Amino acid sequence: MSIGQTFLGLLESGPRHGYDLKRAYDDRFGHTRPLHFGQVYATLSRLLKDGLVELDGIEPGEGPERKRYAVTTAGVTDVERWLASAEKPEPYLQNTLYTKVVLAVLTGRPAADLLDVQRAEHLRLMRELTSRKASGDLAEQLICDHALFHLEADLRWLELTSARLDDLAKEVRR
Repeated sequence: MSIGQTFLGLLESGPRHGYDLKRAYDDRFGHTRPLHFGQVYATLSRLLKDGLVELDGIEPGEGPERKRYAVTTAGVTDVERWLASAEKPEPYLQNTLYTKVVLAVLTGRPAADLLDVQRAEHLRLMRELTSRKASGDLAEQLICDHALFHLEADLRWLELTSARLDDLAKEVRR
């Protein structure tokens, strides 16, 4: 996800401090991976340097001065361009799980056990997301659906791979 363009979009509703941007980002998009303050201020510094945001005010605070940022016309154009562009689908061709399965087969370890453990972890996470979805608003439901659909696809892959382990072993050992 582009943190910069996300900040620009969040700033379209009005100027904000870095702390407020972090909180808005984390509330909407960062449930599992909240931003670090260093990321927030490094991103704002880059956006400021690139002319996509401007300082809208500086206020004294308990610690350092609090800077308030506003999106510029160039920033609005940038976020519009970003929102109108398609995201490249991720084909997952460099997947860690695939690598682990192949290495388990190559080294004579039980790949079926690895797949069973992974299946259990996927099912655990699916239960967690289903519970989160049930108690969430529409935005929360949509992001949970997105994750659940990906996990379902992973489970199909796990089943297919389990059924083909003997063939995989023959092929990778050649």
